[in-house]
Amino acid sequence: MAEPAAATAPAGALLRIEGLTKHFPVVAGLLRRQVGVISAVDGLSFEIMRGETLGLVGESGCGKSTAGRTILRLYEPTAGRVLFEGTDITALSGEALRRMRPRMQMIFQDPQACLNPRMTVGSIIAEPLDEQARMSAAEKRARVQELLEAVGLNPAFANRYPHEFSGGQRQRIGIARAIALNPAFIVCDEPIAALDVSIQAQVVNLLEDLQERFGLTYLFISHDLSMVRHIADRVAVMYLGKAVELGPREAIYRAPLHPYTRALLSAVPIPDPKVERTRSRIILKGDVPSPANPPTGCRFRTRCPIAERRCAEEVPAWRAMGGGRWVACHLAG
Repeated sequence: MAEPAAATAPAGALLRIEGLTKHFPVVAGLLRRQVGVISAVDGLSFEIMRGETLGLVGESGCGKSTAGRTILRLYEPTAGRVLFEGTDITALSGEALRRMRPRMQMIFQDPQACLNPRMTVGSIIAEPLDEQARMSAAEKRARVQELLEAVGLNPAFANRYPHEFSGGQRQRIGIARAIALNPAFIVCDEPIAALDVSIQAQVVNLLEDLQERFGLTYLFISHDLSMVRHIADRVAVMYLGKAVELGPREAIYRAPLHPYTRALLSAVPIPDPKVERTRSRIILKGDVPSPANPPTGCRFRTRCPIAERRCAEEVPAWRAMGGGRWVACHLAG
C-alpha cells in the first residue's frame, strides 16, 4: 500500500486504491467563485482481494459513500488511482470506460429512490442488458426471469411496478439489476440501512449466497458495526475523509489499534447482560469537524482522548503493523 505503485495489481488483489482523493468545490458570491473545498475523501489507499468482502465503516458524513462512488467513477476523482484487474480506470474515458462498466456495479442505499416508478421491474432489470449486451427480446426475458429467481422473487413479478413491492423486495430488485451483467466487483452502499431490522438479515444472507454462487467481490459500506462483523472479511475505518485503520475483521473487533475505532466499537451492544453492564464506553467529546476546514495534523485529534502535541503538528503516516493490519496514528504500537 505504501510502496511505489506497480504496473499491475498484486496477485489476489482485484482492486487497488492508491491515494484516492475527492474534493468538492465551495462557491460563493454572485459570480459563484470557488472559495474553498470540501475534503470528502483524502488519500485513501487499500486493496480489495478477489472474492472477499471489505467492510467500510465510520460515522455519517465521513466520506464512505463518496469513496464508493469515486472508486466506480460515478464521481470523478480529484487525485489518486484505482487499479481494477491491473487497469487504472481513472485514466479511462469514452468507450474504454464504457466497456469496463459491466465489471463494476453498485447497490444503492434507498431501494425506492433508485428504481424508476414508471418502469416495470422487468424493464428495470433489463436496462443494463439493453445498454451493454446484444440479446434478443426472448433472451432478455429469460435473463430477467433468471435474475428474479436468483434474488428470491417470483419471475411472474416482471410486469409489476416498484410501488407494488415492499422495501426488502425493492432492494432485491436493485440487487438483480446489479448482477445482471455478471460483474466481478459490487459496491454495496449501506444496502440495508433503509430496511426493517427483520428484513436486513435476509438481504445480507442473499448477498452472501450470491457472492458464493457467482464469485463476487464486495465493498460493503455501513455504519452498522454488528452487521459488518457478520459479513466482512476485513474492515476499514474512516474518519473525516481519511482511513484510520484497516485489518482482518476479528483482529479489529478484538483489539482495535486506533482510538477512534475503540470508541466506535465501545458503542456496539453486546448480547450478554453481565458483560454489557460492566463494560465501559468511550464517549467522544465535541462534534465532527467540518470537512471544509479539517484540523491540522491528525483529523481525529480534536476529539481524541489521548491526543498529544505531535498530533496537531504532524499528519500520521498510514503504516503497516503486521498481520495485515494498517493504522494512521502516532500513538498506536
